[in-house]
Order: sequence, then structure tokens, then C-alpha cells
Amino acid sequence: MAAPPAQAAGRFREFAIPTRDSDPFGIAAGPDGNVWFTESIRNKIGRITTSGVITEFVVPSLNSELDGIAAGPDGNLWFAESARNQIGRVTTSGVFTEFPVPTPNSVPLFIAAGPDGNMWFTEKTASQIGRITTAGVITEFRIPTAHSNPFGITTGSDGNLTEFPTPTLNSGPIDIVEGPDGNLWFTEDDANQIGRVTTSGVFIEFPVPTPHSGLYGIAAGSDRNLWFAEQGANKVARVTISGIFTEFPTPTVDSWPTGITAGPDGNLWFTEWFSNKIGAVRPSPGYHRSAAGSQMGCNMTIGRQGTLGPLHT
Repeated sequence: MAAPPAQAAGRFREFAIPTRDSDPFGIAAGPDGNVWFTESIRNKIGRITTSGVITEFVVPSLNSELDGIAAGPDGNLWFAESARNQIGRVTTSGVFTEFPVPTPNSVPLFIAAGPDGNMWFTEKTASQIGRITTAGVITEFRIPTAHSNPFGITTGSDGNLTEFPTPTLNSGPIDIVEGPDGNLWFTEDDANQIGRVTTSGVFIEFPVPTPHSGLYGIAAGSDRNLWFAEQGANKVARVTISGIFTEFPTPTVDSWPTGITAGPDGNLWFTEWFSNKIGAVRPSPGYHRSAAGSQMGCNMTIGRQGTLGPLHT
């Protein structure tokens, strides 16, 4: 269900990244009250304050092709280097350490903090889930479905290893996040839907109003809604837990919004891959940043083959 057309004026802020053509991709709130992002092509990790001041840090390995990024329990930022087959760690002052993934050419993509004090990541071509301790020790787990091509990963709320096929075949699930309702919410790029699944595997799928919107990242907002990026439609959109959509065109044409995260200021922050900017969008007036909830007990991964599965920690 779609809400009436939204007025985007005054809702957005955009900040140009100093390095040209950096292809900003992943984005995450940091432990220092700033927002951190990956510059995929220019081999840098960026930090932006909530007032828009950007600092860039050069990753030691050349041509690493940076992807997902997440804050760790150790107060550092952790990120995936898909081309170099490494997991990287950077302190909030810009000191790097890199850890090679044991399986060659595994293509690590997305990464998330687990409830066990470790970081968990997807290995796309290896069809595995990796776990890395804050000391850099990596353990890998094979996903039951071969060639599952796992993409997104998030903390879930149970502790079983199960796979659930999405109702829509070949839906192309990409990113996933735990919602304010305790369910898992995910983007289905090829089906142009937002999916919701309970920890017992009950699905509901909601068609996105704009056709062929090019869905990518998704995040839980401070307003208790889900927010997601529409690359092809050049929009950032909101969906309530009852499935009501509101879409907001980004100010810059052809910005290609990609990653999205809830910021420390209660706004949603996102990467603009094509326009080389970081954007921020304000939730509806009257909502305030909620207190942090309790941590749950497993990680939930999402595969391009159309399966979802929690992995016991």
C-alpha cells in the first residue's frame, strides 16, 4: 500500500565526498557518534560527522574494493575487502589492520556485529558465513544450499541453522535487518518487494509502489519504520510494519542511493554511489531516537538464491 506523495523538500541533506568518483557503498553508525562509509573504488574509509564534516582514511591494501562496514564491540569499525579477500579493521583514529579470509576468492561482502562479541560476514562466491573475533581469528561455516551466494547479514532473534525459501521465486534478496517488531525485513531487488519474515519462517511480501525501483540497502529507523534505498528510482523510501510505503526522491538526480543506516542523530544516512555524496534524510516530525534494544541470539543471512537462514553462534 502506498501513502500519498511525500514532500522531500527540507527533509534531505547531501554532502560531497572530497575524493572524486569514490563510489561510496556501505555505511554504518560508528561508536564515536559519527557515520562511517566505504569508498569502494578509491580504497578509502570515510567518516562524516552529523554536521557534514568528512575525513578520509586510505586502506593499506591497494585495489581492495570495499563493501560492507559495521561497528564492532571493540569500538572499531570492521569492513569487507571483496577484491583482496580480507576483512579490515580501522580504529576511530584511522589505524588499520587487515585479516585474510582462509578460503581463497571467497568475496566477503557484508558484515555485522554478532551477540557473541564477534563479527560475522558473508562470503558470496564461497557460499559460506565467516566469523572473526576482535583479535582476528576467522572461522568459516558452510551454508547448506550450494551456490547460495549470501549477501546481507544481520543479528536476528533465535539460534537455529535453518533456511527459508522466499515465496517469490528468484526474488533476488540483498540486504536484511531486524525490525522494531522483532521480525527480519529484507529487500527483494528482482521482485521489487520488501519482505518480512518471522524467526519461524512465516513470510509476507510487500510490493514497492515504484516499478523496477532497484532495491538495495535497508535499515530500521528511529521512527520504528523500515527505510530502504531505491537505486534505480533515485529514492529513499519508508515502509511501516503494516506495509504502508512512502517514497522520497533524493535531491540529486541519478544519485543511485545504495547503503543506508540509522545515524546517531536519529536521521537515516545513505551513500549516493553515482553522485559521490553522503545523504541524510530526516524521519517524520515528532519521532525521536529510541533507546538501544537488547541484543538477540543469532545472525541472519540472506542469499541471492532466494533463501534466508539464521546461523547459530
